[in-house]
Amino acid sequence: MIRNDVIEKTSPSPRGWKTILKRPVSPGDWLFHGVTMMAALTIVALMATMVIYLWSDARPAILHFGAGFLSSSAWDPVRDDFGALPAIFGTLLTSALAMIVAVPLGLGVAIFLVELSPQWFQKPASFLIEMLAAIPSVVLGLWALFVMIPVIRDPVEQWLGGSLGFLPLFKGPPLGVGFLSGGLILAVMTLPIIIAITREALASVPSSQREAMLALGATRWEAINHAVLPYARSGILAAVMLGLGRAVGETMAVTMVIGNGYQVTASLFAPGNTMASKIAAEFAEASGELYTGSLIELALILFAVTLVINVTGRLLVRKLTTVPKGGE
Repeated sequence: MIRNDVIEKTSPSPRGWKTILKRPVSPGDWLFHGVTMMAALTIVALMATMVIYLWSDARPAILHFGAGFLSSSAWDPVRDDFGALPAIFGTLLTSALAMIVAVPLGLGVAIFLVELSPQWFQKPASFLIEMLAAIPSVVLGLWALFVMIPVIRDPVEQWLGGSLGFLPLFKGPPLGVGFLSGGLILAVMTLPIIIAITREALASVPSSQREAMLALGATRWEAINHAVLPYARSGILAAVMLGLGRAVGETMAVTMVIGNGYQVTASLFAPGNTMASKIAAEFAEASGELYTGSLIELALILFAVTLVINVTGRLLVRKLTTVPKGGE
């Protein structure tokens, strides 16, 4: 039996006396604690094992190229000369393009669904958004290849090149495949994640927040802007960081539409590569320690970038949800 009658007082605090409920630990509690701890340690061990094996397999390339691997633009399997800079550049560029498109669009859709849409429209639209998130990336890649790329080539890139071709971003022939297509397909893939999580964050805002602003004479937009969005900002940031993590690591759809260039260029029309697409496109035919090791080192760099994004996101969310001492 669990005893609830043994109470111990701790030292006083600004909030008053705190109490700690002492309970005897039963064998079932020990078993439950041990099983859950083993599950948690399994995840840690899995991550550590992954890093160890990636480091071990990438070691020939790490020792041969050193830190220069990160700044080199070479990729010549014949001469065993490899560098990661164009792949890193392509990953960051396409992910940034995806966020530029997906974040404002996703935030707008989520606000409409929670705050403005009629009830009969909200549930079907939310269901369709969740279905979009479940579509395999290879299917989206095929759709992009046969539907999106012809539209991007003409009229989008034709118009951008003709009107804004004096800018480095829009120079070059309108091929359709390239960084622009890669960024847009990533925006399509991250959009459902951003919408779904943002919608849940906005829906969790208490109705009293909205009612208080409206009672003070605020318009609907002012209530959303000054009461709802600040309250849900940690959830919105979490949605953006999860979407960014998906964009950085996406493979098949990007591989199908980004082309096969390996260069650092300012033009969004140029074909390129991301770290994930480079690995997917060449790992099957890689031979030799340096070639294979270079691809695995790309995977290790991608793992590190994803880890940094997730840790940064967690820290930002924690900072936004922390109540300042002055407000206690």
